[in-house]
Amino acid sequence: MFLIAGPCAIENRDIVLQTAETLNRLCYDLGLTLYFKSSFDKANRTTASARGVGMEEGLRILQEVKEQFGLPILTDVHECWQCRPVSDVADVLQIPAFLSRQTDLLQAAALTGRVVNVKKGQFMAPWDMSGVIEKIEHVQPGASKEGHVWLTERGSSFGYGRLIVDMTSLVEMRRFGCPIVFDATHSVQQPSSPNGVTGGNRQMVPYLMRAAVAVGVDGLFIETHPNPEQAISDAANQVRLGDLKELLQQALELDALRKNR
Repeated sequence: MFLIAGPCAIENRDIVLQTAETLNRLCYDLGLTLYFKSSFDKANRTTASARGVGMEEGLRILQEVKEQFGLPILTDVHECWQCRPVSDVADVLQIPAFLSRQTDLLQAAALTGRVVNVKKGQFMAPWDMSGVIEKIEHVQPGASKEGHVWLTERGSSFGYGRLIVDMTSLVEMRRFGCPIVFDATHSVQQPSSPNGVTGGNRQMVPYLMRAAVAVGVDGLFIETHPNPEQAISDAANQVRLGDLKELLQQALELDALRKNR
């Protein structure tokens, strides 16, 4: 099982490097492969609030993480033209959930030759992801079987301000032959809050994470921040960096139980 982790948005160099250093040491101790994740632009915000440092500065910071700690990088792309320059730094290009049906974006990401992690839209059924794979394989034949496509579950819309996670979706998507990831932090979001800021409940992260690991996943996606309350994005659902070790130990113990049963 691998881990995708880091602050939701790149706020500044210091927070990113601090988080990367802690995660690198933690995952080394636990024997976990880490993909460092942070977004240079949060283009899908509810309102016109802070979005991050932008692509040029963001990629420079992510390149520093890669060189200093030797970590593979995962970050979001929102537009087709971003895919090629982002692929010069990132090992995995992530398609945000709201853009998971955008054919041109999926194919532009695939044409870079990098792994493409597609977050299942809150509005999509798990079996709909077969169409996503088909779009990618139209330009990159065999991508799913070669491990170049990852599918990430991040909850489904339940009314206006709630998400629910159908754990059977992890089983449904498994039949496509791709690595399956569970996003434990976005799954506890509370979107469309009245004040225009997405809410969430990080206290629920351990419960959903344990359930997903028990079902069986190839990777976990956990956004983390030294001081989540001060984060410019997803302040309510990011896991406190200091709490991550215990969470990951639980995940590894459950994963070992599942595999040895």
